[in-house]
Order: sequence, then structure tokens, then C-alpha cells
Amino acid sequence: MAASGLATFWENLRALPRNLRDSLVRHGAPSSDRARSQAVFTNFFLHVHATRIHPRTLSLTTTWGLGVSLIAQFVILTATGVLLMVYYTPSVELAYNSIKDLHYVVPTGRFIRNIHRWAAHLMVITVILHMARVFYTAAYKAPREFNWVLGMMLFVLTLALSFSGYLLPWDQLAYWAVTIGANIAASPNELVHALGLPAAFNVGDLQRELLLGASTVGQEALTRFYLLHVMVLPIAMVLIMGVHIWRIRKDGGLARPEGTPTPAGKGVGTMTPQMQTPSSAPGKSYGLMCIVKGRSPYTGQDPDETVPAWPYLLRAELLVFMITMLVCVALGLLFDAPLKEIANPAVPENPAKAPWYFLGLQEMVSYSAFVGGLVIPAIVVLGLALIPFLDREKEPAGVWFSGARGKRIAAWSVLFAAIAAVLSVAVPVRYGWLRNWFPDIHQLWIIIFNPGSLLTVAYAVWSLWILSRTRSTRLGAIALFTCFLVGFVILTYVGTYLRGPNWEFYWSPADWPVH
Repeated sequence: MAASGLATFWENLRALPRNLRDSLVRHGAPSSDRARSQAVFTNFFLHVHATRIHPRTLSLTTTWGLGVSLIAQFVILTATGVLLMVYYTPSVELAYNSIKDLHYVVPTGRFIRNIHRWAAHLMVITVILHMARVFYTAAYKAPREFNWVLGMMLFVLTLALSFSGYLLPWDQLAYWAVTIGANIAASPNELVHALGLPAAFNVGDLQRELLLGASTVGQEALTRFYLLHVMVLPIAMVLIMGVHIWRIRKDGGLARPEGTPTPAGKGVGTMTPQMQTPSSAPGKSYGLMCIVKGRSPYTGQDPDETVPAWPYLLRAELLVFMITMLVCVALGLLFDAPLKEIANPAVPENPAKAPWYFLGLQEMVSYSAFVGGLVIPAIVVLGLALIPFLDREKEPAGVWFSGARGKRIAAWSVLFAAIAAVLSVAVPVRYGWLRNWFPDIHQLWIIIFNPGSLLTVAYAVWSLWILSRTRSTRLGAIALFTCFLVGFVILTYVGTYLRGPNWEFYWSPADWPVH
């Protein structure tokens, strides 16, 4: 009996890896459509996927993998951020030295910080491209309206996450960039002073203290930004991202033109002969995972038009994740994250610049902090969030620019937006602005009529003109979105490369005055 018990023990020990694998993966390798569907349907991590998807959604040009790339970037940022937290101390006395230790002492510390830095910048770029892809393919239309709003929330959270991490190195670049942000938060005082209201109406002071925890950038601000960056904002990002991904599935999957047939080895580059499922395949059965009754987006969708999410979708997602990791690693190897001198409130940076994704705002803020820093961004974000509820035209989703007319409107909008943005910079640089022309003019006119506000009005008027000419809210929305996208790119370029000391205009940094 003892020998038999010992033999049983050793047999169980040898079978331990196999039994452990079977306990984790209950359905084994995806050997059939049913097994593939059950694996996705019963797995906690894979359940966010539909069990079957249309082959068109695997095409590169459908989504360019931007959503999956954003998830990959967030995972990379989380992993590298946790490693950086091991050595970082959120103290004005120790923060800078801890970053220096990471940079020069900790093995691979500089490499990890580089990856974290460039992944953060890459995430801002990718979320803008992802928004553009969703917009231009009309993937915000019913039943996806609320998911577009969730996407706008994620866009704002991405900017907030990147900005909150900007202060943590506690160097000159970080200190004065956040100081600019704090001044923008306090900009309502500009309107209060222009109207001659009592100091009790200085809402800007309250907003600055809410942002910094004090009236100036110091320990309170560093602690607040650190907690926002490592706890509050990531938790909010995970929650909203989870709902966002879940709604993609519940709203019918990725947007594609209705009635798109399953290609027979043609039209979708990722199709393979194994992915083509003939309707007469023997022994095929479908459960609730594939056939849906009612008014769901899946109603009327033949399972024979789809392919299993496992392995085709998961393989594509893994490929995008690997490419994203490769790009982040390459950037981390080639370019070091900047680190300037330790923050010194007595020695301001000149030019003091916000993070690159806020430099377009800083260009408008240079004329009016209130309008350029708060009013225009609020209008843009709110306007973008309301697009699905203002554009209710019925049309197929998944078609770029909604066809040839939309492409023409977008092309003309690019030209108009570029000319208007260049003029908004060139005219004040060459001829000055209202204060130069009318030295005694009231400050209220300066706040209202500035290049940023006039540029915004010009874009809105162009959009309304397109809407009236085409009688299409969709084409009007394409015109407006294109204008703001082009304006953002041009003003960001101007703020990055053409603005020097004292925010003066220079054609090249080589032309900056030498001190």
C-alpha cells in the first residue's frame, strides 16, 4: 500500500505541469470553431473579445491597430512606472537626486526612464491619431455615440497623465512648464480684472490652489502631482478603458460598412484559406456565443461571415503589441529623456515652454491666457464630445471620409485651416496686435479679440459654410475636425521650433540671442 501510494505521488508530481496547464486553460488548443469560441467565452481575460469577428476588422487599414497600440503603451508605462517608483522619492529635496541616480547610477535606470518618457509621448500622439481614425471612418455614429464620449474622456486623461508626470523630475524644464500650467489655471483672474470686479471674484486663485495645493509650485504641488500620476489618474484610466473596450463589443464590434461580404482571398490582406469557413462544413454547430436574437447589432449576422477571435484577432493584437514595444525600446536606446538643472524658482527658463502637446495652446495663451488656455480648449473638447449627437445622418460606418465628397471637403479644409493658422501667427509677428495699434484700448477687447479666438471663429464659420453648401452635418463636421487638427499641428510646430527667448519669433534656434 505504501509503495502504491508513493508511486501515485510521484505520478502526480510528474503530471503537475500538465494538470496546472489544464486547470488554467480548460478547453485546450483551439482545434475547432467551437473550442475557440468556448475559450474566449469562458476566459476572464479574453471575455472582453467577441467570440467571432468579421475578417474585415483584421485588415490593417480598418483601424491601423491604434487602439491595441494604446493599450500596449499603457501597459508599458505601467510596468516601467512601477520600476521607477522603486527609486523615486517625491520630495523637493530628493526628487532631482533620485532621478540623477536613475540616470547615472541604477543599472538600466536610464533605459527604463527613456522608455517611460517616450512611451508617454507616443501615447499622446497615438490617442490623437486614434481619434482621427474613429472620426474619419464615422465610427462614432449610433450605436457608438457613448463610446465616443468615453474616448474623449480617455483623451483628456492621457493628457492629464502625461502632464502630471512632467513635474516629477523637479528640474528646470519641469518646474517652469508646470508654472505655465498653473498660470493658465489662474487665468480667469484676467477677466475679473478687466471687468473691474472685486478680488472676491478671483476664481483663478482657487483653481491654481486646487491644482498646486498652494499658490506656488512647491512640495504640495509635487505631492499632489505624484499621487495623481501614480494612483488617481491610472485607476480612472483603467476603469474608463475597461468600459470603452467592453462597449466596442456590445455596440457590434469594430465599425465596417454594412453588408461587407466575407472576401474569398481578396480585399483583406490578412485573410488566409484557413480563415474561410464554408457554409456547408460538416458537424458545425453554434451556441448562444454566435447566434443572437433581438435588436442587437449582431442581429442578422451570419456566423459563416465571421472567423474565430482566437487565434486570428489575438495573433494580430500580439503583433501590434510587439511592434509597439519595439518602437519604445528603439526610442529608449537612441534618445535620452531630458534632464536639466535642478528646479530654481529664482532663475526662470527663457523661453519657458509647456509640454509639446500644449504648445499650440501656449501660442494662443501669449495673447490671452483665459481665452487661449481655458475657453478655447473647453469649446473644442465639448464640441468634439457632442459630435455624435449633432451629426445624426444615417450612413455606413467604416468608410473613410464617408466617400469621395468627404475627401474633397477634407482636402479643402486642410488648405483653409493652414492658411488661417499661418495668418494668425504671421500678422501679429509682422504687424503687432491691438495693443500695438491702440495703446489705450481696454483689456476686455484684448481678451475677446485675439488671434486664437479669431482663428476658432474662422474654423467655425468655415464649417457652417460647408454645412450650408452641402446640406450635410457629416461634411460640416469633417470640415471642422480637419481644421482643428491642422491648426493644432501648425501651432504646435510654431511653438516648438519658431518661438525663442521672451516668446519672440525666430526662424531657427540658431538665431536666438547669445547671452
